[in-house]
Amino acid sequence: MKIDGNTELIAHIGYPTYAFRAPLIYNPWFAKVGINAIVVPMSCQIEPYPRFLRSIFHLGNIRGALITMPHKVSTVGMVDEVLPTAAIAGSCNAVRRLPDGRLQGEMFDGEGFVRGLKRKGFDPKGQRTLVVGTGGVGCAIAASLAAAGVLAMDLFDVNDASAKGLANRLMRHYPSMTIRTGSNDPAGYELLVNATPMGMKDGDPLPVDMSRVDAATFVGEVVMKTDMTAFLKAAQARGCRIQMGADMLYEQIPAYLEYFGYPVPTPDALREAAQLSV
Repeated sequence: MKIDGNTELIAHIGYPTYAFRAPLIYNPWFAKVGINAIVVPMSCQIEPYPRFLRSIFHLGNIRGALITMPHKVSTVGMVDEVLPTAAIAGSCNAVRRLPDGRLQGEMFDGEGFVRGLKRKGFDPKGQRTLVVGTGGVGCAIAASLAAAGVLAMDLFDVNDASAKGLANRLMRHYPSMTIRTGSNDPAGYELLVNATPMGMKDGDPLPVDMSRVDAATFVGEVVMKTDMTAFLKAAQARGCRIQMGADMLYEQIPAYLEYFGYPVPTPDALREAAQLSV
């Protein structure tokens, strides 16, 4: 990869950085198609982060920033404009500088999940959905599903206050959508989303009673540590169509690139160029 005076930077900010995989996907693709840009991991702890985020956008060749843990939530209060999906999610994983110099924040975890569904032939519009887990990624997925036009959404979390808080934020933006909390019974839904770490390994407790899942239900997972989690294996045994957690990663990168103003690759093109295996 050539780096010269015209190279544009995308900062990848978080702490710690040892597990960052994005540079191994973005940078090989940039090199392959001849885009003079680079994603650079930047290790920044919590205390200096507010100053660092503002400072880095003074650079003339900064194109944007990818934000990851532990900064996704705090970034919402640090940018000048928060787009609706990030506002509902209560977290932000992308920042760009607007023409007037203001910083704008958006969230793409959920967008990647929804794009993956659509690529597999499942359109969430008009569907009934159960999202189990309303932490950061669950909130992001719920926000993007609402934007995609789901008919009704049930939210469940062991922390009921978390589920109710998300429901309230969703209702402010989507008052016509039916939203309920308090039950993780998976029967009767067209889409079931596991946004918890439960069911990662064989023998782990599962987030729902899989015997209650209809064969026609599309089942999605967020865990990326392994492709076929115990949860997905159980769903597949029920005859369900499934989406693996890694699919969400490859689907959200085109959304990021579009947001930063770059050409948009297909997930397959990114997989082909990537220098990792997920």
